[in-house]
Amino acid sequence: MAITIFSETEAESTKAPANITKYVYFFGDGRAEGDGKMKDELGGKGAGLAEMTNAGLPVPPGFTIQTEACREYMRRGQVSKDVDQQMEVALKRLENLQGQELGRGDHPLLVSVRSGAKFSMPGMMDTILNLGLNDESVEALAKRSNNLRFAYDSYRRLIQMFGNVVLEIPKSAFDEVFAAKKKQKKAKLDTDLDAKALEEVIAGYKKVVKKYTGRDFPQDPHQQLIMARDAVFRSWNNDRAKHYRRINNISDELGTAVNVQAMVFGNLGENSGTGVGFTRNPATGEKEFFAEFLMNAQGEDVVAGIRTPLRIAELEKRMPEVYRQLREITTRLERHYRDVQDFEFTIQDGKLYMLQTRNGKRTGIAAVRIAVQMVAEALITKEEAIFRVEPNQVVDFLVPRLDEKDVKPEDVLTAHGLPASPGAAVGQIVFTADDAVEKAGHGAQKQPVILVRAETTPEDIHGIEVAAGILTSQGGMTSHAAVVTRGMGKCCVAGAGEIAIDERTRQLRARGQVLKEGDWITLDGSTGRVLKGRKRLLPPDPENLAKLAGFMKWAEPFRKLGVRANADIPRDAEKAREFGAEGIGLCRTEHMFFAPKRIPHMRAMIMAKNEKDRRAALKKLLPMQRSDFAGLFRVMDGLPVTIRLLDPPLHEFLPKREELMVEIALLEAARPKSPKLKTLKTLLQRVEELHEFNPMLGHRGCRLGITYPEITEMQARAIFEAAVEVEKEGIKTHAEVMIPLTATLKELVNQAAIVRRVADEVFKEKGKTVHYLVGTMIELPRAALVAGEIAQEAEFFSFGTNDLTQTTFGFSRDDINKVLPTYLAEGILKQDPFAVIDREGVGELVRIGIERGRKTRPHLEVGICGEHGGDPNSIEFCHQVGMDYVACSPFRVLTARLAAAQAGARDKLQADSDRTK
Repeated sequence: MAITIFSETEAESTKAPANITKYVYFFGDGRAEGDGKMKDELGGKGAGLAEMTNAGLPVPPGFTIQTEACREYMRRGQVSKDVDQQMEVALKRLENLQGQELGRGDHPLLVSVRSGAKFSMPGMMDTILNLGLNDESVEALAKRSNNLRFAYDSYRRLIQMFGNVVLEIPKSAFDEVFAAKKKQKKAKLDTDLDAKALEEVIAGYKKVVKKYTGRDFPQDPHQQLIMARDAVFRSWNNDRAKHYRRINNISDELGTAVNVQAMVFGNLGENSGTGVGFTRNPATGEKEFFAEFLMNAQGEDVVAGIRTPLRIAELEKRMPEVYRQLREITTRLERHYRDVQDFEFTIQDGKLYMLQTRNGKRTGIAAVRIAVQMVAEALITKEEAIFRVEPNQVVDFLVPRLDEKDVKPEDVLTAHGLPASPGAAVGQIVFTADDAVEKAGHGAQKQPVILVRAETTPEDIHGIEVAAGILTSQGGMTSHAAVVTRGMGKCCVAGAGEIAIDERTRQLRARGQVLKEGDWITLDGSTGRVLKGRKRLLPPDPENLAKLAGFMKWAEPFRKLGVRANADIPRDAEKAREFGAEGIGLCRTEHMFFAPKRIPHMRAMIMAKNEKDRRAALKKLLPMQRSDFAGLFRVMDGLPVTIRLLDPPLHEFLPKREELMVEIALLEAARPKSPKLKTLKTLLQRVEELHEFNPMLGHRGCRLGITYPEITEMQARAIFEAAVEVEKEGIKTHAEVMIPLTATLKELVNQAAIVRRVADEVFKEKGKTVHYLVGTMIELPRAALVAGEIAQEAEFFSFGTNDLTQTTFGFSRDDINKVLPTYLAEGILKQDPFAVIDREGVGELVRIGIERGRKTRPHLEVGICGEHGGDPNSIEFCHQVGMDYVACSPFRVLTARLAAAQAGARDKLQADSDRTK
């Protein structure tokens, strides 16, 4: 299907009736054709309009051009004649229903044209209001409404939105005209401009259109509608929409619907208005009616943050009957959808109209609280509740708080911003999204930044993604900045009206102080405060963590996949256990060698000319490694600890070649007879000897242990001596010794023999035996393909998907950002393959490795320990292929536990569904 009408005909409750055309769906006059639940075809907005219409709510009539038409447009660059014809039929039907004609006659029909994808993408695509106005119909509208200012205000809005969205004229070109007129008329607010001033603005806007396009603003209403429809289709593939879909893992193939709806006007005067809201607080989860509105305004004014809106309590004072009706309708909607609703409404001449309802985005803290509330209210089951929280949202519970002891009154720039998204953030001021990306980029120059804007727009999405926090001087709790940051779990202070932001001079003024780009500020997204300087932050709120713990008890019964942590030191292991880790999936032993007291011994081992000297250096490292492992075993108390033997190439433990050459040159110039020169030159010679053109594929992993078996011997001895020591204290141990980078069975046999020989030696010396396993990391394509052979020796597999991705794609993990932005922009890759597992390529190798490994060893333990172990999408894949566990950083353990529980619950729901068929 592709055009749908919210219509005056009877609705069918079970299926769309035969007279719904392929491309259009109609809604109106209290009824809608179809069941209104066809999100795939109608998009979320269209489905919501249809359902509200069927429920008899006051919804302006209209029709939905379905997503199939968008997909057709993307394939062909234009829509078929069928789409045009069916749209004209739907428009005629709407005109007959309203008794009006689009943009013509004494009572012209005007429409809004809005996007609406299956999944909510707030602000990412485009909207045009007041379509149908032209030089003639604006006068008819003025006469009909008896309000010349309202008519001209509506027309100037159309020219600006149409010019920006359809004709692709920069919004700033129109803003300059409007700002100049406000300055000329000494108008503080948009509403201070009278009809004559707005008429002059319209003339200025027309000149902008002529300048940029070489043509006059289109006067034919039908041409306006066709151009607007196609522009909304194109907006599906604008940069911000593609970026948002990538962040939220939404398919590019879905397309957007287009909703064409009869206009109702919130800018008709002081008895009209517009607003947006949530049925519960989306920031905290409080069960409170949470909405904002503006009188004499249109919807874009609220969500774009152009004016700071009023709290909904003010509407109760001004229009108590409208307020009562709005409360009643939104309560009905929440109970119908059994979820928090994000709604839009317009009041025209004192009459309420509902323009949208959809499931509302919320912070992680709010999501958990609301899920628990709705279970208590019998709206949803516990099983449903666990899907109401996105796994990544549990990070919200772990965000820092401002240390009040570090707050001085003179540092407070404002205490009256809106607490749009919780947590605290510290960073350097930047005024554009591009600057945020540049300064918060990659490598050594990376700095935390706070993106400071008068108001954010959807074009800022790439800057919002990388910023530590967002500050806006305009907008409310439902502005673009607030909605998007809550969805991302980022700190945000919005509507900080006491702060003047000059994006042109890149300055921020507040309370007589001036801050410039690069200055440090601190945001408190939980209270709305903004402070100058870098303030101390505290750990998360224990009360919220307790609420999360209760919610996680509901999820745990569904989880089949184990969750371990990647941890190298006892402190990280302790934190991991706090979050529910069931072992250590990866202990990187090389990290232990970089400590100041250890690196000299490590370098001495590397510099040694013979085995005897290497063993001498390793002997000094042995007690240090033993102590590290003992600490981990004590913390994990019988849970598995997977210890990877030395993996990186040896040159990583030595100074960089370039740094040594500079140091030698400077010393030769200043002190040519210094005895230090000989040491430095010897070190440089060794660095040169170890130099490799491609070290990630070079002398590392098991190849080091085969070349220098004494390294494997020392590490194995440290592991088993630590295990025996801890077990003698009455604490159980479960060591898993992992050989890295094996590609062949013989490599593993070589290293496993050393590990087992040393284990036997230690057990004999200490008079005690402990349980342990020897396995390998599967991180090369060949290892996955010959996993059946390798499993003859390996007692467990751990998939190292960082290197497996690197060696499968041929990408350098350290250099991928040179090509990744282009690959994502061009659609060559949908996601960063190092962040989300590539199921078709890397994932297929993982599947093959598991199947072949378990064919040889049926009870083979299998896990994953790359970055993918903390990614919800990748965790779902790990569940599907039958892994035993995932391992991730300690602070991703809660995310992994919830993602794994949701994967298990989906299986149960599918099984239940299959049984009922």
